[in-house]
Order: sequence, then structure tokens, then C-alpha cells
Amino acid sequence: MTSTGIRLHAPAPGWSIAADVVVVGSGVAGLTAALRCEAAGLTTVVVTKARLDDGSTRWAQGGIAAALGEGDTPEQHLDDTLVAGAGLCDEEAVRLLVTEGPDAVRRLISTGAHFDTDDEGGIQLTREGGHHRRRIAHAGGDATGAEISRALVEAVRARGVRTVENALVLDLLTDADGRTAGVTLHVMGEGQHDGVGAVHAPAVVLATGGMGQVFSATTNPSVSTGDGVALALRAGAEVSDLEFVQFHPTVLFLGADAEGQQPLVSEAVRGEGAHLVDGDGVRFMVGQHELAELAPRDIVAKGIMRRMREQGAEHMFLDARHFGADMWERRFPTILAACRAHGIDPVTEPVPVAPAAHYASGGVRTDSHGRTTVPGLYACGEVACTGVHGANRLASNSLLEGLVYAERIAADIARERADNGLHARVPQPVAHPETPAHPLLAPEARFVIQRIMTEGAGVLRSAASLATAADRLERLHAEARGALEENGKTAEPGVDTWETTNLLCVARVLVAAARLREETRGCHWREDHAERDDTHWRRHIVVRLDPDRTTAVHTTDDADFPPTRPEALVAPRPLEQ
Repeated sequence: MTSTGIRLHAPAPGWSIAADVVVVGSGVAGLTAALRCEAAGLTTVVVTKARLDDGSTRWAQGGIAAALGEGDTPEQHLDDTLVAGAGLCDEEAVRLLVTEGPDAVRRLISTGAHFDTDDEGGIQLTREGGHHRRRIAHAGGDATGAEISRALVEAVRARGVRTVENALVLDLLTDADGRTAGVTLHVMGEGQHDGVGAVHAPAVVLATGGMGQVFSATTNPSVSTGDGVALALRAGAEVSDLEFVQFHPTVLFLGADAEGQQPLVSEAVRGEGAHLVDGDGVRFMVGQHELAELAPRDIVAKGIMRRMREQGAEHMFLDARHFGADMWERRFPTILAACRAHGIDPVTEPVPVAPAAHYASGGVRTDSHGRTTVPGLYACGEVACTGVHGANRLASNSLLEGLVYAERIAADIARERADNGLHARVPQPVAHPETPAHPLLAPEARFVIQRIMTEGAGVLRSAASLATAADRLERLHAEARGALEENGKTAEPGVDTWETTNLLCVARVLVAAARLREETRGCHWREDHAERDDTHWRRHIVVRLDPDRTTAVHTTDDADFPPTRPEALVAPRPLEQ
């Protein structure tokens, strides 16, 4: 009952439920897709890994970008996005985002989200890095994601959308025609739905978020283990641009050995006038870019790392003492509380900051309707690569992308049902006995993977560091695969082992793509190829799982993205699965 790709080693489903659509994930993308599908008359089930509000959306501090202010236009928003994307954005995808974005935000408000307003009752807007206009709508000062999550969760519950919480998605199901037929999942403590089961549905929407937990220090919550990308790869879908992981430049520095989720110091703090300074109080970003501290994130992160290397420092500082206590308490209460909880008072002292893994600009490759290369499988939000972000995401475009493309997915699913009735039936998944089980890694390997990735594929990369990372990751995989082939043994199936196995999957692909891209572009920084190379590398690296169960790395010209399939094999040695 799994797809024709690799599957995770897991018990057979012991229960099942049926729906028209199953949405995997409960952030802004997933819940918006679910609400729009339900409104179109589609029976919808939301599957989420923890609680409904436990994803990355509620951690978004800065806000949501849209051309809502006087004098601002979608065209200006498009220009800023294309510049940040460093030559790899799909311009049509960006145009859809910026033109449909303002109305999508207004629909979000009508759903119940409350944004901060000015004295006249208009939406209060701020600036962030890479934006030439004030176009960032925020809520609760610096709690935008929490407010959006609250509003969408309440709407989902009020409208009776069926939800399955504490459920880790495992693999895709397909029918006899190779079309999506649902997913398998493992539920923890759901009463009648406990253990491994299945949701049968002819449309699956992946909205599982990112993969930040592949690095030691990240702004991502613990649930961000790349489950959606790994599932899509095993199902035979294409992923693109996985080498472009954005490192947020200003994350609260908790020490060189700090691991796991780190407190974010929103870009909006710099948008309101905070300065980046070194240990001597010098504003080192001035002169490096016309926007100084408000340059795109990749430029600021590189500027911080360069200064740290020059001075042998572990961090830089963000100085916003001139805000005063009132502004800190009113505009940035969440950040203020987080800093004080760690013994730092931004009102009276500069905040120590350093870059940490933040957002995956690449993901499961989709077209303008969120369709992947597997029929019936859709993707939106951080798990997807729509072409909007290119080589570096523009600040606060992520929530907007989740909104816009989730709505487009729901419209496409409803349109397909009206046109051909595919979604008026319950699909019949078929078994593929020849499908091999993927060897599982022990949970403790998670920390090994994170250290390998931080050391070899973090902010600074080189041929040597990436080769070392690739070799170490391959050894982990080979050991697990060898044990399975020699004596049929694998780590005990369970959430920790499945997550760790997913992390290894996305880590190996990320490193393979980063090794291929021999240039510095956007948030991909190769010390041994310090310049951007538009002659050879203004193209996308696309990865898919081949029928012979090897991962082949391909590239396609920028003009071909999406949805055409690349054919030219670039990697002479495929990665064994």
C-alpha cells in the first residue's frame, strides 16, 4: 500500500479513514488549504505532527509582506523579491505572489486575524531586510505568527474540519494508475486511531514545513525534521534548490555549544532602526550595501560572519538601546522577554547575535498551482519550491507564499473534481511488495547528523568541508543499510528513528546539491568559489529518486523551471539508497 519509491520501515496500517483531501501540516499553508478545500465542499482531513498550533508559523515574529501601503505596488514588491532571489526566482511565480498577496491578506483578516493598526485604524506597516518600502504587516508587536495561527486554528475548529493531531506522516500511497491515494501515518495517543494507520484520499497536500533541525543551531521548532521533503523523494517526486538554506543573521547567541531551537531576534528590530555593531561598537554593515543592516539576509549573514572571522569573535551585537523601554515593551514584547530570560536586557545593553539555520528556500518542486511531479500530490509553504524564493528568501514573504499558494492548491483540487470527478471517489491504494524498506537510524544519530551539517554545510562551505560532510553522511547510511541487508536488522521503528532517517535523507541531498553548485549565490556561500557565476550556474539543481532506487542530481536552465523535467544527468555517481 505504498508508492513505488522507497518506504520507511514501519508496521502495516492497522486502521484507515477516507476523505477527499488530506492536508499534512497545520501552519499557515496547511490550515489555509484545509479551510479553502472545506469551503469548496471537499471532505478534508488535517494531519499534524504535534498540536495544531505547534508548527513554525507561530514562531514567525516579523510579519507578512504585501503591497498594502500608500504608494507601494505589487511591481515594487516583485522587484525587491527578484533582487533578493539572486537570479533564480521564477518571475511568474513571484508575480502571482505579489499580485494575489494583498487580497489574500485581506481574506486572512476576514478569517479572524488581527493586525496592529495605526491611529487612523489602518494596518501598521514596517520594513525588513531587502524591502525598499514599509510593507510588513505585524500583530502583537512581534507575535504575528502566533496571531495568524490562533485565527486559523479557531476557524478550522469552528468549521468542523476533521483533524488528527500528534501524527507523523510516513509515506505516500498510490493507486493502480500511480496516482496519489493518501498517506500512511503514525498517531500517538489518539484513542481509536493509534499506531500506524492510513488516510485514503485522492489529493494530498504537503504543508509539513522545513528541515531546520538538520543543523545544530536553528530557529526552527523541534518538529522541523524534513519529513515532507523526505516523503516526496521516496515517492518519486522532484525536489529543487535544497542547497539554499537561509541562515537568519540575528539569532540570540547562547554560546558556541548551544543546540536546538534558538531565540530569533526579528529583522523588524533592524527595520525599526537597530544597528549591527562589533565588539568595539563599529557599525560594520555601513558601506557593504546601500541598505546597510537592512540588506537581504544572505548579505547581512555574510557580513556578520566576515567580521567574526576578522576579529576572532563568536558573535556580533545588535544595538537598540536608543529604542527605550516603552518601544521595546510595546513593539517587541516577545523578543524582550526572550532576551531577559537569558540574562540580557536590550533596553540597557546590546544583544549578542550570530547567524543560525532559519528557512529552506528550496523544497518539493511545484508548478503555479502547487502540483508536484507526482499526480495528486501538492505542496505549499516551506516544504515546497514554487520558484518564489530563488537563492534567498526575501524577509516575510514566507507567510504570504503559504497563503497564496494554499489558496491556489484548493482552487485546483476543486476544479479537478468539477472537471473529471476524480475526487468524488475513495481511491484504492495498491500494494507494491517489491518496494524496499528504508533502513532506519537510531535516534542518537540525529545529533551526529546535526554536527556534520553544521561543520561542513553551514553558513560557510567549501569543496573540502562538503566532501567531508558527504563522506560522514554516507558512512551513516551505509552502516544502517549494511545491517539491514546482512541480517535484516534495523533500528526499532518509532517517531525518533523515522525523524532521524528523514533528516539523513534531506542532509545527503542538500550536501550533494551544495557540492555541485560551484559558486556563491544567495544564501549558498562557497569559500572556494567566492563569486556568482551566471554563465554556468544560473540554473536549478533538481533531485529525484530514480526507478532503480538511486538519487540522481540534475540541473535545468532557469527558463525551464517549472514544470518541465530535466534530462541531463550532472552527477556522474548517483547516491545509493
